[in-house]
Amino acid sequence: MDGIIPLYKERGMTSFDCVSRLRRILKTRKIGHSGTLDPAVDGVLPICVGNATKVVEYLMRSGKVYQGELVIGRATETEDFDGRVVAQTPVPAPLSDEQVRAAMAKLTGEITQVPPMYSAVKVNGKRLYEYARAGETVERPARQVTITEFTLVRSHYDQEQQEQHVFFKVACSKGTYIRTLVVDLARQLGYPGAMKWLTRLASGGFTLDQTLSLADIQTAVANQTIKRYLYPLDYALKDYPAVELTDQQWRAVQNGGWLTAAELSPAAAEVVLKYDGQVKALYHQDGNHYQPTKMFSVN
Repeated sequence: MDGIIPLYKERGMTSFDCVSRLRRILKTRKIGHSGTLDPAVDGVLPICVGNATKVVEYLMRSGKVYQGELVIGRATETEDFDGRVVAQTPVPAPLSDEQVRAAMAKLTGEITQVPPMYSAVKVNGKRLYEYARAGETVERPARQVTITEFTLVRSHYDQEQQEQHVFFKVACSKGTYIRTLVVDLARQLGYPGAMKWLTRLASGGFTLDQTLSLADIQTAVANQTIKRYLYPLDYALKDYPAVELTDQQWRAVQNGGWLTAAELSPAAAEVVLKYDGQVKALYHQDGNHYQPTKMFSVN
């Protein structure tokens, strides 16, 4: 069984929990996911099965889209509502939409982020959350991420709690921590903040309306209809131009051979090579030749 399944990950499960469940349901160990979701986050989690595990990195390169809620006026140790409250500052009057949008604009484009202590990033061979749980703090490597969209959906002021609730939408590159982004938004506005909830709307070229739940997948396996819901490897590579190989070219590619630029049309920095309609390899241009970037099948 080879292909990609756009899974709907429920809240309360880790991404590894989902993979573990699917290994039992699909009766295969060759399963991988493209982009971890925190247990408290639900939404799109593309799952690669069988030979499709070879395209996980290409699914991860695509942008992601999220929607969620930020509460301005309190901070937690985890930057979301799963953590202990560590700071509270009343918001005495409603923040205007114009103020919020102006702060969002400052966090749009290419920005630098420092991963939160409660994250799976490794430092010196140990995950940050392991340091955090032990009460230790370590220097965290900054990273560049791209925020292509950061917009205000709506805003609500809680007079009783003296907190502002900001509902937002974000489109971003891989490696972005939305918790950190929205906490930085609150900080731009002069207050502590914490993310209340988050849903991933899109990832790997899949949207929420394309997803299947674990129960849906289990039913499809029982009914022997699961193959209807498997997307081919091509889906992860759809942004690359594709070239159909001749018999002679395919024999060369099977052995890792190079192809001349004149042989491949259209010319591009990287091209998907197909034979008999099946994706076989990704090649990149080097001068007047194309050479293998990644082989997906030699059969």
